Amino acid sequence: MADRIALESLPFALSWQGEPVECGTGHDSLWIEAGPETDLFVDPGTEVEYLDAPRLVGQIRGDFTLAARVSADFGATFDAGVLLLWAGGGRWAKLCLELSPQGKPTVVSVVTRGVSDDCNSFAIRGDDVWLRIARLGAAFAFHTSLDGRDWELIRHFSLEAGTELFVGFLAQSPRGPGCVARFDEISFAPTRLADIRSGE
Repeated sequence: MADRIALESLPFALSWQGEPVECGTGHDSLWIEAGPETDLFVDPGTEVEYLDAPRLVGQIRGDFTLAARVSADFGATFDAGVLLLWAGGGRWAKLCLELSPQGKPTVVSVVTRGVSDDCNSFAIRGDDVWLRIARLGAAFAFHTSLDGRDWELIRHFSLEAGTELFVGFLAQSPRGPGCVARFDEISFAPTRLADIRSGE
């Protein structure tokens, strides 16, 4: 498996942190298969770390937006396809399409600063959803969309990111035998959003 992967829709190369079972790429698409009982999470109650979910990330500087349509072959609770911000040093953030304990694909956000929080936003009716990460100076925004055009703010936060910041994709299966996450219509823009509330 190649250590570095290039997508035509991204202006930077991607590298693995954690090995997937399998992966594949297209022009503006990617799929990642996570192995069994894999996650990226630090339990806020016990501070037990789970750091073995396969993630494919590239280094980025300045303001940007990264968006993709995300789906997953859900088989177990908390299986997910994820857009990831990675700052290292116990600091990262995930925007997920995740299978809830109620068996519904759900938009979930997690921000980790030493320990992780966990916030469920809403369940979706279909099989996929568009997710987007935006950087605005020292702050970040998570948005979601049902059609890839109209965006809804999920979260606005700071990660206290240092000089090295990575962004990319992750698959996880914390309680299951594995999960394939799919990302297509991947798009990147080195621009700053004008209005985080409207997503424009």
